[in-house]
Amino acid sequence: MLDLPVIVLCGGLGTRLRAVVNDRPKALAPVGNMSFLAVQLDLLRDRGARHFVLCVGHMAEQIEAVFGNGHALGVRIDYVHDGAKLLGTAGALKCAENFFAPSAIVVNGDTYIDVDLARLARTHSSASAIATLTLARVPDATHYGRIAFDGDRVTSFREKVVGESRSAWVNAGVYVIERELLARVPSNTTMSLERDVFPAAIRDGLTLATFAQEEAFHDIGTPDALHKFAAMREATHAA
Repeated sequence: MLDLPVIVLCGGLGTRLRAVVNDRPKALAPVGNMSFLAVQLDLLRDRGARHFVLCVGHMAEQIEAVFGNGHALGVRIDYVHDGAKLLGTAGALKCAENFFAPSAIVVNGDTYIDVDLARLARTHSSASAIATLTLARVPDATHYGRIAFDGDRVTSFREKVVGESRSAWVNAGVYVIERELLARVPSNTTMSLERDVFPAAIRDGLTLATFAQEEAFHDIGTPDALHKFAAMREATHAA
């Protein structure tokens, strides 16, 4: 069983998915007869997580109505809210600062990759890093920012490169983060982990460690990507 809490960032508007989930938050996008968040929580629970903190915002009441306190899943679920405005990934995480003791696993609510969470936590513990980022290799990184690294240390972040379709290592959206990193995020301020906090930490000489994984990586941020993920799961379960 995992000692660290798992914080899931699932408060975004999901504007790119409005065509298929305009009546619900992105986290409740349907994947067969389940929601994406249910699929994700099942995986994380199977990997040892027992305490979840859901960072919610848009249509949060629907998520709370479905999952409640987590008893039905055999886990504990707490909630933190963005409040009156969307705060981005870093701003939302700042609202959950009290749950870091002094670190936590953080997961993006619109990506899926099967990670050995206990091994990730051990890797982070031995790295003397302020955060450890799970990296996934994708065959076509056209729609992703890339991550450059040297050994087990992140060296830089690159924005999406239009027209450059090739295999690359990308941010898989599964981290171990120290509460110390959140001290760099002002309260009630809209900020992004990926675009603001992580690059600034590197510029200031802080260590971001890597945890490279060859497992399949899925991002359900568009209708086409959601459909492909649902079809993959259906095929896997039918096999």
